[in-house]
Amino acid sequence: MAGDGKIEKVSIIISKGSLEGIYPGLIMANGARAEGMEANLFFTFFGLDAIHRDRYEHIKLATVGNPGLHLPTWLGSVPGVSAAMTRYMARKMDRLDIPPIAEFVEMIADTGAGLYACQASVDLFGFARDDFIGQVKDVITVGEFYDLAAGGQIVFT
Repeated sequence: MAGDGKIEKVSIIISKGSLEGIYPGLIMANGARAEGMEANLFFTFFGLDAIHRDRYEHIKLATVGNPGLHLPTWLGSVPGVSAAMTRYMARKMDRLDIPPIAEFVEMIADTGAGLYACQASVDLFGFARDDFIGQVKDVITVGEFYDLAAGGQIVFT
């Protein structure tokens, strides 16, 4: 924090691979960069889907057991409900000029934010550096993430 109490740096951890798990971190990183703050995104566990070449354009809204949808759990498991709800949310976000995940990630990286994949999760899922989009700066350990985050705020989404 600066002497005036303002946050100068944030490190945001994205660990979920659904729309509602990824967008909050992207929105916070974008807002931080717009305010002139340093921002780093650390993608771990299923959050890696947001930066995985084969997955980042196919992120869905989690409908089973998602209390925020106010749907009975059984309805969320009906075939087609997840796809329909994902399309519905995509249309709503488009009307608000919120870009799709792929575009949003690229836009945030273009502002100078750092995008990093978690080494332990990469190893766990058998991924390699080449599995990720070009905007990912590196695959790093948790210790390296803490070094990047030093002196700033850490945000879990």
